[in-house]
Amino acid sequence: MPRSTRARRLRPLSVALLAVAPLAASALAALPGAAAPLPTTVAAGAEAGPWFDRVATYPVFQNVPDDVDPAAPTVAEISAVSADGNTLAYTDALGGRIGFLDITDPSAPAGLGSHDVAGDGTDSPTSVAIVGDNALVVVDESTYPGLEDTPWEDLPPADGVRDGRLDVVALAGEHEEIASIPLLGQPDSIAISPDGRYAAIAIENQRNEAVTPDGGDEGDLPQPPAGFVQIIDIGDPDPTTWEATPVELTETDLAGLDTPEDAEPEYVDINDDNKLALTLQENNGVVVIDLPTASIDHVWSAGNAQVSGVDATKNGLFDPVDSIDLPREPDAVQWVGDGLVATANEGDWKGGTRGWTVFDAATGDVVWDAGNSFEQLAIRHGLFNDDRAGKKGPEPEGLAFDEFGGTPYAFVGSERSNFVAVYDMTDPTEPAFVQVLPTTNGPEGLLPIPGRNLLAVSSETDDASVLVRSSVALYELGTTAPAFPSIVSADEGGTAIGWGALGALSAQPGDPQRVWAASDAAYATGRIYAVDLAQQPAVIDDVITVTEDGAPVAIDIEGLHARAEGGFWVAQEGATGAGNKLLRLAADGEIQESVSLPEEVSAHIKSWGLEGVTAWGTGAAEQVYVAVQRPLWVDPTVPNGSLEPLEGNVARIGRYTPATGAWAWFTYPLEQTSVAGDWIGLSEVTAVDADTLAVIERDKQNGTTAAIKRVYAVDLPATTGGAVTPLAKRLAIDLLPRMRALNGWTQEKLEGFTITAGGEALAVTDNDGLANATGETQLFRLGPAAQYFPAPPVDGPSAACTSAQAQATQAAAVAAQAKAKVSKAKKKAKSAKKAHKPAKVTKTKKKLKKAKKQSKKATAAAATAQAAVTQHC
Repeated sequence: MPRSTRARRLRPLSVALLAVAPLAASALAALPGAAAPLPTTVAAGAEAGPWFDRVATYPVFQNVPDDVDPAAPTVAEISAVSADGNTLAYTDALGGRIGFLDITDPSAPAGLGSHDVAGDGTDSPTSVAIVGDNALVVVDESTYPGLEDTPWEDLPPADGVRDGRLDVVALAGEHEEIASIPLLGQPDSIAISPDGRYAAIAIENQRNEAVTPDGGDEGDLPQPPAGFVQIIDIGDPDPTTWEATPVELTETDLAGLDTPEDAEPEYVDINDDNKLALTLQENNGVVVIDLPTASIDHVWSAGNAQVSGVDATKNGLFDPVDSIDLPREPDAVQWVGDGLVATANEGDWKGGTRGWTVFDAATGDVVWDAGNSFEQLAIRHGLFNDDRAGKKGPEPEGLAFDEFGGTPYAFVGSERSNFVAVYDMTDPTEPAFVQVLPTTNGPEGLLPIPGRNLLAVSSETDDASVLVRSSVALYELGTTAPAFPSIVSADEGGTAIGWGALGALSAQPGDPQRVWAASDAAYATGRIYAVDLAQQPAVIDDVITVTEDGAPVAIDIEGLHARAEGGFWVAQEGATGAGNKLLRLAADGEIQESVSLPEEVSAHIKSWGLEGVTAWGTGAAEQVYVAVQRPLWVDPTVPNGSLEPLEGNVARIGRYTPATGAWAWFTYPLEQTSVAGDWIGLSEVTAVDADTLAVIERDKQNGTTAAIKRVYAVDLPATTGGAVTPLAKRLAIDLLPRMRALNGWTQEKLEGFTITAGGEALAVTDNDGLANATGETQLFRLGPAAQYFPAPPVDGPSAACTSAQAQATQAAAVAAQAKAKVSKAKKKAKSAKKAHKPAKVTKTKKKLKKAKKQSKKATAAAATAQAAVTQHC
C-alpha cells in the first residue's frame, strides 16, 4: 500500500458518558462517540469537545488535466502538506499523476493542477512527502505480468520487473521536475525525519499475486527479490546531490518472522530520535532502524491477535459471534509515545485482525489492543459492511498521529467501512475514543495538519459509473459539535445493535420523543428499529425482526407506518409488480395480513414499486396510502431503455381502505431531468393531516450532480368518483441545501420522512448498506412541521387558492393525457416502421409530431397552473 508522510484492559462505559452535545447551529445534532457502553475508554470530557468536524470534500476528478475525461478513473491515495499548511499534494496512481490543491481556505479547496509521472508508460506514484518548496514523489516503475486488472493482465504470469525512483517536483508554478533519484526497487511509502535531515523509503518489491512460487500457492511468498529500505540524506538543499543508501533486510535479520527470506516493507515513520519504525506486512513484523548509522536496532513479530465478538460471516445478518486467531499483518505504523509504536492491523495474505495495536518498540510486547472495539464502532454508527464480513471486516489500514493544542491524537482509518476513528493519546497505553469521522469510499491517506487545526483524509475508491468518486476531505478541530453522527445504536446483549439502510421512518403514536425506522433489502431479514429522539445523537435502542409463521423473513421494507391501534403497516417493494405488497404487522413484527395491489396497477410496475406507506384514522375510518416510485409502464417487461410511460411523467399514489378493501388512485406529477441515465421518483409518503400528504421526490444522483432532494405537499380531494385523479403539488422542503451544508458527498437516497407526535419533522437518508455508497446516514431534525405544512385558514382556503388548485388539477390531467398520446403515437410509429409500410410511417410521424407539440404546450400550461397554486396557497 502506498503511504503518506507526515498510545490496558478494555472496560465498559457508564451510561453517564452518553451526554448530550450542543447542537451545531447549521447542521445536525450530534454527539462525538456513541451510546454507552463502548468496549474501550472514552476520552475524559469528550462530550464537551473539542471535536473534528468536516468542512469540505473535494472530488479530485475536478483537478484532472483539461485533456482528461473527468469520468476517467482518478484517485487520491496519499497526501502531504507544505510547511505553511496551505498546499496539499496527493498521489493519483490510476492517473499516473501527483495532484496539488490550495487549501488556504479549508472550506473551499481549489485545484492547482498536477504533474505527470507516468509519461508514455505505466509508472505510478505510491507516496509523497513535501520538503521546503518541493514535493518528493515516490514512483513505481514495476511490471506484473499476468496480474488481473493491470496493464499486463493478458501476459503469461511471470516475476516481472521491480524498480522505482524518487522524483523531486516543484510545488509552485507548473510543478516542474527538479531531480530524479533511482531507488533500485519497487517503492511503497516515504517518511521525512522531524529534523528534516532524512528521507526514508520502504522498498517493498511486492509479490506478483499471479505468480505461483515453488511449493506454494498462487500469490504466495517467497518471490524474490527481497525488499529493503532506502535512506536519503536530504540535508543539502540541492536535490540533484541526493543519493540513496540501502539498508538490507536479510533472512538472518528477520529470523522468526513469516518468510524471512523475502522481506516486504510496507510503511515507515520516524521519531524525534531519528529511529525509523518499519512494518513488514506480509512478514507480520516490525523493524526499528537507526537512521544516522543505517543499522537495525530491533526486529519482532506483530504476532497473532485473538479477537472474539466479531462478525466473520457474509450472510446479510448482524451477528458478531465469531472469534478469530490470526496474524495482525500490520499496515501503517506510527510512533505514539516514548518507546511506543502503534500499527493498523489491516492484514494481507494470511491475516488481519480488525483493529489496531500499541507495542513496546524495543520488545514487541503488546501494550494495548483494540480487540473488537473498532468493528463495534462500525456497527454502532451504521457502517458495518457485510460484504467484507467474511474477509477482513472494516480493515483498519491508515494510521496517523500528531498533537493538536497540547493533546496527542491518533487517527485510524477503516478502508471498507469508510470512517476514521479518533483517539486521545494522552496516555498512549490506554487510547481514549473521541469520535468517528465519516469519509468517502476507501479512506487511505490520513494527514494531520496541526498548525492549522486540520485533518486531511484522501479516499481512493473511484467509479464514475456508480457516482463513487475519490476525494480529499478536510476536517477542522473546534468547539462546535460535529454533524456526524446524527444517529447511533445502543447495546443489545453486550454488543451494538446492527443497523443501516434506513429506507423508512414513522412516528410513534402518542410519544413525541420516539420514532420507528426500517432497513430495506440490504440485509437478509426485515428489521424495524425503535429510535429515541430524546438523546443527541438519536439512539436506536431496540430492533424488531419481521417474521412470518414465527420465522424471520427476507423483505424489502420501503415504507413503514406505526398504527395507533398497535403494530405496523409496511410497504414491501417487489422485484416485479406482483411482488409489491401492503403488509399489516403485529407489534412483534409477525405478518398478519398481506394485501396485493390491483392487477391493473401491478401489471404495469417494473422493479420500481412501493416506496412509502402512511395512514390516517382508526378503525373503520382508517385509510392507508402508498406511493409507487416511478411511472406505470405500457410494457414493464421490455429493457429499461425501451420503457414507455403509461400515463406520462407521473407516479401513482394509492389509497386503501382496510374496512372495505377498496382502492382509489391518484397521479403525482414528477419533475424532469436532463442528466443522462438519471430518473426522478418518489421515496416516501407521510400523512400530514386527513387530506394532506407529504411526499419525498428525488433524483438518482449523488455527489456533485445531485439536484432534487425535496419534500412536496399534496392535497387530496374529498372524493374521486372512481377515476384516477391528478394531484397538484407544492414544495414544502428542499433538503439539498441542508445535505450540502454537511460538507461531504451529497447522498443519493433521501428515503424517509415523518412528523412526530410532537409535530417535529424528520428526514433520513438510506446508506444502501455501503453498496456503492459512502455508508453515511444523515438524520435531519427539521423543526416544527407546521412551518412547512401550515394549517389552512379557519374559514378555509382563499377563493384564489381554491380556484388555482382546481385549475392546476385540470391542467395536470390534460398534460398527463397529452403525454399518454405521445406514448401511443410512438408505439404506432414504431409498429408502422417495423411493418415496412411507408405511407403509414409518414402518417404516424405526422401524428407523433402533433402529439409532441400538444404535450409540450400542455406541460407548460400545467407548470404555470402549479406556479399559481404556490402563489395563492
